[in-house]
Amino acid sequence: MLYFLISFVSFVILSKSFTRKPHCRGDSSGRESKLVSTWFLGNLPSVLISRVKKGSIIGLSFLQFSLGMPLKKKSLVSNKVNNNGEKEKNMVSLLDLPDLPLEIVLEHLSPAELCRVGAVCKSLMDRSRSDYLWQKHMERKWGKVIGDVAYRQWQCHVASRTKEKMFNQSNQRGIFASLRSFSPFLWLKPRTGKGDNKLRNSLPEDSTMALYLSLESGMFWFPAQVYNRENGHAGFMLSCYDALLCYDSRTDTFQARYSPNGRWTTEENIQWDRLRVPPIDNSPHVLHISDCLDDLRPGDHIEIQWRRNKEFPYGWWYGVIGHLESCQGYANQCLCHKNDMVILEFNQYTPGSRWRQTMINRKHHREEGNEIDGFYGGIRKLHSNEEITTWKSLWPTKTVE
Repeated sequence: MLYFLISFVSFVILSKSFTRKPHCRGDSSGRESKLVSTWFLGNLPSVLISRVKKGSIIGLSFLQFSLGMPLKKKSLVSNKVNNNGEKEKNMVSLLDLPDLPLEIVLEHLSPAELCRVGAVCKSLMDRSRSDYLWQKHMERKWGKVIGDVAYRQWQCHVASRTKEKMFNQSNQRGIFASLRSFSPFLWLKPRTGKGDNKLRNSLPEDSTMALYLSLESGMFWFPAQVYNRENGHAGFMLSCYDALLCYDSRTDTFQARYSPNGRWTTEENIQWDRLRVPPIDNSPHVLHISDCLDDLRPGDHIEIQWRRNKEFPYGWWYGVIGHLESCQGYANQCLCHKNDMVILEFNQYTPGSRWRQTMINRKHHREEGNEIDGFYGGIRKLHSNEEITTWKSLWPTKTVE
C-alpha cells in the first residue's frame, strides 16, 4: 500500500507540472496542457483504484523511497537553486491532495497502514481514525461474529470507563490503558517525538478504531455463540452455546468462557467457522417464544433450546421435523402438518437413544421436560440455506450414543 501512496503523490506532481510551463496568451499548447492536467487529475482516482484491484500498481515515483523510513520523512522534496546559489525546497505531501483523492487513498489502506499514517501528524491522525474508515474494517473482519449484543457490551465498557475517569482522572488502568501502550501490529514501531504521548492518548474511547484494536489485541471479551463447544465433546454435538470470547492474533483463533451454572469453563483454539452472532437477542436463561409452530412440517430444519436443568442456560440444538408413527412418510399422503403433535428428530444420535427423538404439542408448547431428559424450550425454524449448510458441515463423523 505504501507503493500506492507513493505512486499517487507522484501522479499529482506530474499533473501539476503540466500547468507550470510558461505559455503566451492565445497559445493553444497552454490550453491543451490545462485540459490534459484537468482530465488527468479528475480520472486519477478511478485509474488508481482499478490498478490496485488488479494488483498492478508499481512505484512510478521520480524519487527513490525506502520502506524502512518513517512516513514523516517520505514527503516529496525537489531542490532548486536560486540566483544567490541557495537551495529552495518545494514540499509536496499527502496533505496537498484534495479531500476526495486523499479519502480514496485512506479507504484502500489496511488497519496497520492506517495506524502508521495516523502517526505522521495531527491532521492525518484525525483522518485515519475516522469511524467511516474503521467501520469498513470492522464489517470485513468482525461482521460475522460481532452482533448487537457485543456492541452493547462495548458501550457498557465505554460508559464504565468514562464514569471511572470522572471519579479518578489519574487512574488509567484497564482495557483502554492497555490499548494506549499496545502496538497492534508487530511492524508498527513507536515513534519517539515529543508529541507521541499526546497522539497516542488522544484515541477516543468510544471510536470504532478503539473497538477494532481492543478486539485485535484480545483486550475485549465479547459475547457470541460457539458451535460444538468444548472441542466437539459428544455431549454437545450439533449444539451452539453462548460464551464470552477473546481473540488471539498470534494463532488467529479464539478463547471461550462458558458459564453453565456459576462455574466458568474455558476452551482454547476455536476457529472462526465455529462462531456466530446470536440469532435471538435474548439472555441464554430466557425462554424463546416460538412463532413458527403452526408452520412446522416434516423435513423442516429447526433449532430448539435445551438445558439440562432449570439452573443452566439454554443452548441451541439442531434438529429436523419428523413424521408421526401413524404416517407412512409419503409426501403426497402426509397429514402430519395438520396434527397438533410434532415429532422432533436429532439424527446425530443412534436409533434407540433417548436423545434421538422427542414430541411437542404445537398448540400449547412452552418449556417441556424433566430433570432426567432435560428441558426443551423455544423453537426457531431455519429458512436460510447458509445456516442449514453450516449445521451440516458440523455433522459428526459417527453417530453419538
